[in-house]
Formats: sequence, C-alpha cells, structure tokens
Amino acid sequence: MADRLPGALLFVRYAFPPNELGYCGPSDSQELLAYGATGVVDRGLAALARQFDGAWPYLELIAGAAGISDPLDHRVVEAYWVGNPLLDRIGITALGNSMEQRLRRHTGRQFNMIAESVLAGGVPHHSFHVFGVYPWVGLLSNDRIADQALTVLDRCRIRWGRVDSVTGDQVLVRSQPLTWDGRNLRLGEPVLETVRRGVNGSGFVKQLAPGDWVSLHWDWVCDRLGARQLADLRRYSLRQLEITNHEVAHSGPATVLG
Repeated sequence: MADRLPGALLFVRYAFPPNELGYCGPSDSQELLAYGATGVVDRGLAALARQFDGAWPYLELIAGAAGISDPLDHRVVEAYWVGNPLLDRIGITALGNSMEQRLRRHTGRQFNMIAESVLAGGVPHHSFHVFGVYPWVGLLSNDRIADQALTVLDRCRIRWGRVDSVTGDQVLVRSQPLTWDGRNLRLGEPVLETVRRGVNGSGFVKQLAPGDWVSLHWDWVCDRLGARQLADLRRYSLRQLEITNHEVAHSGPATVLG
C-alpha cells in the first residue's frame, strides 16, 4: 500500500509513550516525538529505535523468521506491537532460544516461567513481554503493591479503545480496563478514559473522529486501527492473557515472575 506508514514511524508511535516516562529507550524523548510528528525517516531514527533493548530483539527475531531484512519494516513493527500472521511463523525453538540468550542470566528461577510461556504458545508480541517477561504479574499477590502492579500491566499493554470525542490534544475513548480477581486477569466492562494524541498540537494521529478504533499505550493514542488490526490486537492479547492465567492457576502469582 502506497500510503502505509513507514515502519520506523509506526515504531515511534508505540515506543514514545513509555520513553517519555523514562522506562525504556534513549534519554531524549522529545527527539522521538519530533520524528513522529514530522514524519522524517532517516538513519538517526533507526539508531534511536535500536536503543530500545526490550523491543529491538523481538523485531530482529520476527524479521529473521519472515525473511525480511529490515527489522523496521512496517509488517515487522506491526507484528510486535499490534499483531499479525508473521508472529505465527516463529516456532517455539526460535523464541525459546532468543529468551535463553537474552534473559536466563538475568532472571534466575523466573526464567522457568518465561520458558513455560513459550511452551504454552507464546509469541513475540508485546503482550508476551508485558505479561510473560516483566515481573508485575508476580506482584499481584502482594497487597501493598497489587493495585500499582495492575495499573502498570494495564497501561503497558497495547490496548484498544473507541473514540467518543476529541478536544484539541485530548481524546475521550471507551476502553476495557484490565481486572484482577485474585485468580485471573480479565478485561472489564468498557469505561471512558482521557488520553492524549499530542502535545501543543504536536503528535502522531490526526483527524480522529467519534467511532474510530484506536490503539493505546500508557496515556497516548498510537494509531487508528482497521478491522483486521483490531481483530489481531484482540486475538494476540487475549491469547497471552489465557497463557498467563493458566500459569497463575498452576503456580500462583507470586511464583509467576515474582
């Protein structure tokens, strides 16, 4: 498609929100925002993308399995953040080996649970990293920080919402928050939340209208979703939730990445 957004710019849209908060990637988040807002694609942007050491190895893995030379190809970037059939080309062995090389030394006994996520059908989607690699699921059983853990899991995952109204840089969307009942992570009933599409008019997604479906990361609108993208994001996200809930049921949340 001639009008498809370059993959590097799609990456910026999803990577900027946690980068702005200081959670990952290079130190100058404003540089990323400028790239995303102006639509410039150059070697400097690719160099910034490689500094996201959580996401970049997944892009390399997806690209390699698909025979795509550029990890910032639009199809590859979309597969990681939103989901698409490229994910189903990555076998258990390839993902398991990648996790072994990247994480075993740093995660100790937690690695066994990461390995179980892979064996249960995990794929290199962002939801796998959020629920299968990050430690927050294991903190849900800690009453002191359970609410914080649930909030981080909810904000860090790529979620979807439907636009209710737009006022300047603010967008009111209806989305399903993540819930935890002590045994299972689920999506709750839709609620209204306010998110951003820009700062002082500088942002990523323009011309939003009520009824549009959008992807959300932390408190930002990342992209407008078509029917296929929405279905894929739902499918891969719910697939990982099912895997995580199965692990919690058999091991308890304190054991799963605790």
